[in-house]
Amino acid sequence: MDTSERSRRRCPEERPGQILDAAFVEFGQRGLAGARLDDIARRAGVGKGTIYLYFETKEALFREMVRVTLGVAIEDAERMTSAHVSGSIESLFREYATKWWGFIREERFAVVQRLVLAGELRDFPELMEFFAQDIVTRGRRVVANIIARGIASGEFRATDPEIAARMYSALWFAHANWAANSHFHPHLGSDAQVLEEMLDFYLRAIKQ
Repeated sequence: MDTSERSRRRCPEERPGQILDAAFVEFGQRGLAGARLDDIARRAGVGKGTIYLYFETKEALFREMVRVTLGVAIEDAERMTSAHVSGSIESLFREYATKWWGFIREERFAVVQRLVLAGELRDFPELMEFFAQDIVTRGRRVVANIIARGIASGEFRATDPEIAARMYSALWFAHANWAANSHFHPHLGSDAQVLEEMLDFYLRAIKQ
């Protein structure tokens, strides 16, 4: 039995995952505009009609890609920060920032980031609005809440938490992009070194 035949005989509940796995590859290689549902279906080992059972359009498929990567990661961060009721806010920030750095260095995040940085979402206004509100704004809110708690506890200096969150986002995402292209930026060092440099720089900027 060849690979495509085995894929077709998998349990139906596995098919959305198969389709998403294939979509990550096709979107990563061809971009949002260039990817075709026919190619995604072929890579997933299903008929094109099967995709429509789970995703009405290519845009809906992209939304689900974002949800199962960034959306789930943000949900985890929200739960983690809400559960932090003892210990310093600096330790909370370090834990969050370390986990987030690990996440944004994963290949699936890199695929989404490349699509955003390439400006493709500008041609899909509804997707751009979805990404801006459900991902960017929500993610920054997590950081802003940590900063606000640190200000209230006296660990961080008085500053605008929203601006501090925006500066954090720019620092982490820019370095993730550079690290993903490390062959052009050999001076960066390892991921662990980059993380420590960012933590040192950022915390010096916001601490009392």
